[in-house]
Amino acid sequence: MVSSVSLTSAAGLLSLLDEPEDLLKIYALEKLDSIVDVFWAEIADYVSRIEELYEDESFKSRQLAALVASKIYYHLGEFDDSVQFALGAGDLFDINGKSEYVETIIAKCIDKYIELRSSSSEKIDSRLEIIVEKMFTRCFADNEYEQAIGIALESFRLDVIENAIKKSSDFKGPAGQLDLLNYVLSNAMTVVVQVEFRNKVLRLLVQMFREMKDPDWIAMAQCLVDLNDWKECSQVLKTLVEMKEEKMELMAYQIAFDLEENATQEFLSKLKSELPGDEREAVPMETDAMVTDEAAQPLLPANDASKPIFQKIQKILKGEISIRLNLEFLFKNNRADLLILKNIKNALESRNSIYHSAVSFANAYMHSGTTSDEFLRQNLEWLSRATNWTKFTATAALGVIHKGHIEQGMKLLKPYLPAEGVSGSAYSEGGALFALGLIHTNHGAPVVKYLLDALKGTQNEVIQHGACLGLGVAAMATDNMDVYEDLKNILYSDSAVAGEAAGLAMGLVMLGTNNTKVLDDMLLYAHDTQHEKIIRGLAVGMAMIMYGKEEGADGLIDQLCSDKDPILRYGGIYTIAMAYAGTGNNRVLKKLLHVAVSDVNDDVRRASVTAIGFLLCRNATQVPKIVQLLSESYNPHVRYGASLALGISCAGTGMKEALDLLEPMLKDSVDFVRQGALLAKGMVLVQMNETLNPEVGATRKMYEKIVSDKHEDSMTKFGAILGQGIIDAGGRNVTISLQSRSGYLNMSSIVGMALFTQYWYWYPMAHLLSLSFAPTAIIGLNKNLEMPKMTLQSNAKPSLFAYQPAIKPPTVEAVEKVATAVLSTTAKAKARAKRNEKKEDGSKSPTKEEVMSPTVEAMDLDEPATPVVADKKKKKEPSFEVLENLSRVVPIQRQYISFKEDARFVPVRKTVTGGITIMIDRKPDEPVEIIPFSSQSTTTAAQAPPATATTPSSANTATVPTSGAGNEGDAPPPAAFEYRED
Repeated sequence: MVSSVSLTSAAGLLSLLDEPEDLLKIYALEKLDSIVDVFWAEIADYVSRIEELYEDESFKSRQLAALVASKIYYHLGEFDDSVQFALGAGDLFDINGKSEYVETIIAKCIDKYIELRSSSSEKIDSRLEIIVEKMFTRCFADNEYEQAIGIALESFRLDVIENAIKKSSDFKGPAGQLDLLNYVLSNAMTVVVQVEFRNKVLRLLVQMFREMKDPDWIAMAQCLVDLNDWKECSQVLKTLVEMKEEKMELMAYQIAFDLEENATQEFLSKLKSELPGDEREAVPMETDAMVTDEAAQPLLPANDASKPIFQKIQKILKGEISIRLNLEFLFKNNRADLLILKNIKNALESRNSIYHSAVSFANAYMHSGTTSDEFLRQNLEWLSRATNWTKFTATAALGVIHKGHIEQGMKLLKPYLPAEGVSGSAYSEGGALFALGLIHTNHGAPVVKYLLDALKGTQNEVIQHGACLGLGVAAMATDNMDVYEDLKNILYSDSAVAGEAAGLAMGLVMLGTNNTKVLDDMLLYAHDTQHEKIIRGLAVGMAMIMYGKEEGADGLIDQLCSDKDPILRYGGIYTIAMAYAGTGNNRVLKKLLHVAVSDVNDDVRRASVTAIGFLLCRNATQVPKIVQLLSESYNPHVRYGASLALGISCAGTGMKEALDLLEPMLKDSVDFVRQGALLAKGMVLVQMNETLNPEVGATRKMYEKIVSDKHEDSMTKFGAILGQGIIDAGGRNVTISLQSRSGYLNMSSIVGMALFTQYWYWYPMAHLLSLSFAPTAIIGLNKNLEMPKMTLQSNAKPSLFAYQPAIKPPTVEAVEKVATAVLSTTAKAKARAKRNEKKEDGSKSPTKEEVMSPTVEAMDLDEPATPVVADKKKKKEPSFEVLENLSRVVPIQRQYISFKEDARFVPVRKTVTGGITIMIDRKPDEPVEIIPFSSQSTTTAAQAPPATATTPSSANTATVPTSGAGNEGDAPPPAAFEYRED
């Protein structure tokens, strides 16, 4: 028996490569292939000889030579050369191999294939395509459909995606296929960077959803919203109604609510025109251009039985019901702590305009959408000290407080709005017009005409400023050319104050339209005007027009970013933020990081770092890693941008990594960096309590300390005050989120956040943060769109998601008298004497107090006795909590929400996402108790009672605004606030 001898060198085999006989060369290559992983360093000296064998077309084993050369280059770290020789190895390169070499080369081949598919100009090597095709085949054989789809999405292979979904049905069944479809949908919106291919994927998904026996109608509608296809969306709703099944009817209502939340005003307007309905709204003047005579006629359904269903859908799409429900939730659950605002106000000099505006903002944030103006009523004397633009800000705050109060918006603001024959303060009138727009955010049809008339009817630039801002938010994304032309006329008046607002409003009205004519007009005027305010308004306005356009905006981005004017370069950065928001595009991220460290202008550098927060708002965990070094930059503007990027992307997450990065910036030597860190910390910790995140208590105390510190600078105090408002926003019932509950980008939230960052130049823009506030309710509705009394279960400890306790008012401690020391012998003598007296008297029995007195002989102690209290065992906190309808459910809590198996009401959608949820009634024959809307006697603004001082406990006396007739009332609107002119 011959013993095997291990090789210690490959020299003998390498010498065979120089032999004239091909058989010897082939033998050497076969042996080298088996030992190359061990002796690659020695073999590398002969790699040129092996390459010669591969290039020799007469050599029979060229592929074997290529395989050996590929492995050598792999070990040398030359992966590109290794891939080329692996391609030359043909079938000898086995993709089913489990070695690290095979996995690495396959990964490199796929990366190369994706790169070549992305740039269609280069021809793809057929050998590379063969390897990728083999990889797809391997994935299908191993039932790794997600892996195949991931490669196909990045390499734009629509045929592979379709094939994978169809094959998955055979292996996983209909449920598995549905999961895979949703997987494709989720990744298409986050991974695919090319809009054209993404739209093809969405079209494919819509088709495949339709072909399923039990389609996911909600996901299908989401695809159609992204495709901006309102006609197909109307067909989905019609199909559901025509099925004449109760579950499908409920599904139609749920889709309508989702559309109302996620779609633009233009989309909803066109969708409503495609749907039948018993009554059609009179076409408002601002949409005349978009609606034909035929479309303006009522579209009656073919079946009278479906009329009520379509009427409900039309009402849902108008936004009436969702606004009313959200207001009811915010009112009933309002936990705003007025004592915090009182303490802030008392700690500051009220005549300082910065502090006055800061308190106005904090009050507006804390009571956003709650309709509670109690703080203003209690502090009319403080409010009267507002002058000029501070007055504008204070009046506009009413729009944030009453946001969504559409039914009574005009009545509420009537005392402050411009009126014929009445000369009022231009600042309060302008602020009221802005407030009117905020109340009607994204639902502006009823007030657009009024705002246009107010805009045309004045030459005062302050009133024009307020009217333009109001028009912008009310007519957002309507693509209304009539409104645009009127705003352009204001712009051409070349008034710095009115022109800035006009430029912003033009961008908001044309939001996401990519209208080249509008862009050309705005860019031309930005180069012509000398006013920096107007240029800045136009620059940010142009960014709004490119919202969501991704590579379609690259032309404008390159043009703006290369402009010599730093304000237009600043606009170019915000164009990147709006066009690529939530995409996480690596190419764009590199560009932002480059600008952040290379541009000569501080504003541009600050904006580029802030834009990272918008770009990665869907992938918040990556932001702290990316901005870590930037947060330590020598440039304070870059540090400030890093703080805002963290706040924007990590809002409401309580992420520890983000808080750790913000901590050193809270102690920064530059005041505005501290301000940004204070704002960002409020955003990150919004709706958190001390149990869920221990940082909350320390942060609140820090805010309080900064505000009360007389030596702290005003900019830092401004950040602390706004931070306190943000952390308690909406009565502690709203979060800040740039995504909808279903994971799609929330356009108004992103736009509102981008405009909020402009407070750096113009404080009134801070009110627009309210556009990013999203109520965190779960509101269950039955088929009649009423709120039944029902319960759901939160499978987490109640303390985790409880409201933050209100702060306690300071108590005056009474000075206690110290008891006189009494000797034990003296006490005994007195007790004995007392008992002797009672024995002699004989008529009086000892009282309970005397029996329990520590001076009786039974308590004969040298030291004063202490009462013995039985040890109370701490009650164990339950591991779950039962919630009622219309309860707060914070985003982190949704994963713990469930419904009992025997629950009467269960959601029609498969996953609990919160918000307005249509419920299936499992016991429809049994009576159901309906939760009534809050009601009080309706009081118009003109009839408002005089404001009187009230106690803090009456902070929530206002009722929720409700629409409709009957006894459902509205919040008593505030009395007209009297301002003192200085």
